[in-house]
Amino acid sequence: MPSQTAVEVRRSARRRRTVSAYREGDRIVVLIPARMSRAQEAEWVETMVAKVERAEARRRPSDDDLVTRAAHLSRAWLEGRAEPLSVRWVDNQRTRWGSCTPADRSIRLSRRLQGMPDWVVDYVLVHELAHLIEAGHNDRFWGWVGRYPQADRARAWLDGYSAGARLEGADD
Repeated sequence: MPSQTAVEVRRSARRRRTVSAYREGDRIVVLIPARMSRAQEAEWVETMVAKVERAEARRRPSDDDLVTRAAHLSRAWLEGRAEPLSVRWVDNQRTRWGSCTPADRSIRLSRRLQGMPDWVVDYVLVHELAHLIEAGHNDRFWGWVGRYPQADRARAWLDGYSAGARLEGADD
């Protein structure tokens, strides 16, 4: 089935043999040598769009995958003490990366995290799992979260992402 993703092809006289592609906003950009024929371009665009979409699909775990990942992270960093009953993606979180309801042991992650690096998603999961041990954001809570070795890096990454999104929105 052909992709419905918008594609932008950028030709470069400096590019000799290599073809590359990446996501930029809501489209996939394919970089090709300027000398490439239209037929070669069409073939490479199809190949590279499929490659980008496969990579993105691997970075979008299912809800069941999230439950498994949460159990692994709890064992690795939280002494297995955080045991959620459900972990799922949600579409209604525009200002939070995740949320946890300790009373029913449910964790929800914003779909905005899909496609972000695994270590960033894992950080958000550890953060929400820590709420199953310590409900508030007190020192004990941050002690649990701090056991995740990528915590500072992931927080900085999310802060930078959020700042960039705010700047992008300021242009509207």
